[in-house]
Amino acid sequence: MIRLLLRLVVLVVVLVAIAVFALGYRRSQTPADGPEAAGTGGSTIDTESARRAGAEIAETVAAGASRAGKALEESKLTAKIKSKMALDDTIDASDINVDTVGTVVTLQGTIANRKAHQRVLQLARETAGVTSVVDKLNVREGP
Repeated sequence: MIRLLLRLVVLVVVLVAIAVFALGYRRSQTPADGPEAAGTGGSTIDTESARRAGAEIAETVAAGASRAGKALEESKLTAKIKSKMALDDTIDASDINVDTVGTVVTLQGTIANRKAHQRVLQLARETAGVTSVVDKLNVREGP
């Protein structure tokens, strides 16, 4: 799911960048002061408009890169927690879903017993970068 989100963010950034460039890059209808650009067939290019379009593209790409970086950090936290659970012999992590938003981790699913439940919570809370754990786990059997 995180890969799909990351791909979607990158796709949106690229499409927005192309749209901004295509819409922002307009040739001036009136001749500009100064020398004619080479290879333009007698027309001139509005350099100020091109600069503005370039600045807008740069801002859009920077925002997209920031969102992609955040998604990558969230994925990293999720992977750390899932790895810890998979390596712990006392936990069957196959029915546990780990979701990360920022530094808040949500655990959902079903766990075999209370001891394993406490261990899963401990592993998540001890993971570097996690500030809070939301427990939505169901325990199959009693204490």
